Amino acid sequence: MKIQDTSYKIQTNINIQTQNSKRLVAVKRYDLEERTTEFGKAVIRFRMPLARGPINNRLIDQVIGASGSIGANYREANDSLGKKDFTQRLKIARREAKESQHWLELLGEANQDRKTDVSVLLQEASELKNILSSIILKSE
Repeated sequence: MKIQDTSYKIQTNINIQTQNSKRLVAVKRYDLEERTTEFGKAVIRFRMPLARGPINNRLIDQVIGASGSIGANYREANDSLGKKDFTQRLKIARREAKESQHWLELLGEANQDRKTDVSVLLQEASELKNILSSIILKSE
């Protein structure tokens, strides 16, 4: 039940800079599989310059896991065995987007100097959550 409709191609305008001026995510058109993967990659790139320590270690592990799971579950939904399985996988992906938001908020609190980068990632997590919610509503 793969979504082929081009209306799910969304223009994303993530253009955030790390402290050493490397882009986290390029401005580009994405289908949702690519977009969810790019989000996971952006979170990994965001994490690279962060200081390691007891608080950041835990938060980083959690946010990387949750952000990567959005795309993994969306891809599983596209290879689902039926409508019920498709919807269930999308709900899991949406839950991972919400979890990503939670961990990103905590990372922003622990790393005040990166609040701007965190807010951009939070916006993308929110958009992914809303897109997944919309697909779920239309498929039920």
